[in-house]
Amino acid sequence: MRRGFPAELVYQVFSLLIAFILVHALYVSVIRPQARLFLEQEARQMQSDPDYVQQRSFFVVVKDYEQEACFVLMLWAFAILGFKGRAAYRQQRLLDQDLLRLPPELPIGPEDTRDLVRRIESLPPSILHYLLPRALLTAIGRFAATRNVQDVSTAARDVCESEGERMESELSIIRYIAWAIPSVGFIGTVRGIGDALGQAHRAVEGDITGVTSSLGVAFNSTFIALVISIVLMFFIHQLQLMQERLVLDSERYVDHWLIRRLQG
Repeated sequence: MRRGFPAELVYQVFSLLIAFILVHALYVSVIRPQARLFLEQEARQMQSDPDYVQQRSFFVVVKDYEQEACFVLMLWAFAILGFKGRAAYRQQRLLDQDLLRLPPELPIGPEDTRDLVRRIESLPPSILHYLLPRALLTAIGRFAATRNVQDVSTAARDVCESEGERMESELSIIRYIAWAIPSVGFIGTVRGIGDALGQAHRAVEGDITGVTSSLGVAFNSTFIALVISIVLMFFIHQLQLMQERLVLDSERYVDHWLIRRLQG
């Protein structure tokens, strides 16, 4: 587990850099040029036709810096969600395997613990740190030391509960991102309203173009941030559900394949 932490940290840093590069390149090459072109066309239409109703464009809605930051954070969160979801899926697949490789219904005595430990420790190192092998090794070790089935059940449950708490704590970075996205949107709202108030004297003189543009920044940034936050929270809850199922299924696996067959 200690070896995996730096790898995950490096993954998070590089995924943030890649998300920023991709989103900023898209904004510079496509979104902002298209938004500028659309606004120029709309301005010409309004000058030529006083009754023309201005249209909305996706590029205009997402063109500002706050929306760009929200999309960067969204991609970063999805990258972390994908990393953790892939790890949980791999551990879930391990539950379909018979790691003990014993005949069905064969009782397990203290003399069998060394052989069972060797069988589990023969697993690839990339799998050995998963929850299920660790819970099995802990349970077998406790049985070899105490020969008490109740102690074995308690030890396995403690491993599963501690793993569940660890997974829950590691979701804090994703929850922080989900909180930060609406906050960035509200920053855009404050900036847009501030710019609009700074151009209030032009509105009094009859030129409301600057005020409407600034108010557009305010409302568009909040709109995009809230939409992204809603979508992101859905995937966060799906990952949390997957991890909770993994912990519960691992606990049931140890109980069914090991604890029920123990004979002190």
